Amino acid sequence: MKRELTCIGCPLGCALTVETDDGGEIHVTGYTCARGKDYAIKEVTCPTRIVTSTVPVEGGVISRVSVKTEHDIPKDKIFDVMNEIRRTSVSAPVRIGDTVIADCAGTGTAVIATKNVESL
Repeated sequence: MKRELTCIGCPLGCALTVETDDGGEIHVTGYTCARGKDYAIKEVTCPTRIVTSTVPVEGGVISRVSVKTEHDIPKDKIFDVMNEIRRTSVSAPVRIGDTVIADCAGTGTAVIATKNVESL
């Protein structure tokens, strides 16, 4: 199996080629730093993502607060995480780093606020 990827490990954005041989060994070419190779292997074996979104704020000077998963989550859990985020709201005040959801969708990862929102 052969996959072409663009590395997101650093600003260079290297064009990576990942090939898996018949024995399951993974070969990566095109990277210029170790992060590129690590990213490529992780992307083909166990892809993960940070999820960002917003949730409604009750009693705040703005109506929504930006949030993100505290750690990357398995890519196949993104829709479950988003469904839980959609059902969530918070009350002002909100501070950067506040936990909005402690264990989102059973991932073991919290969803945290990424903006301060003052009360009305």
